[in-house]
Amino acid sequence: MTPVKHAESTARKWGGKWQDYVAIHDWFDETKVYTGDWTHRALRHHSAGIQWAVEKFGHAVVNSSNQTIPVKLIAEQHLMEDCGFIPTPKDYLSPLAKNPEKWMLSVGKKSSTQELVLK
Repeated sequence: MTPVKHAESTARKWGGKWQDYVAIHDWFDETKVYTGDWTHRALRHHSAGIQWAVEKFGHAVVNSSNQTIPVKLIAEQHLMEDCGFIPTPKDYLSPLAKNPEKWMLSVGKKSSTQELVLK
């Protein structure tokens, strides 16, 4: 779904206009610029991302119908529409931990010239 479609869905559920909610949905989906596909969801579409949205937008928004809607509920709706459930960061990281790339396991060591060297 696009941010506007998410916002329209939010307006149908809690009233007001889609414009009341689109900034929150834009924020969740702006990570598409980094990956260009569904993998962008690993960056914000999880339980921690919901908390980050509350920190960014506040605990609630007042829509154009003068109703106070919790940001947490708007964020949860976004994840449910995209993922079908609310994943945790661990849900995204567990498959990665089972099959890490070699570079992910590298530990940086300082050489005698104090430059970072990966081994």
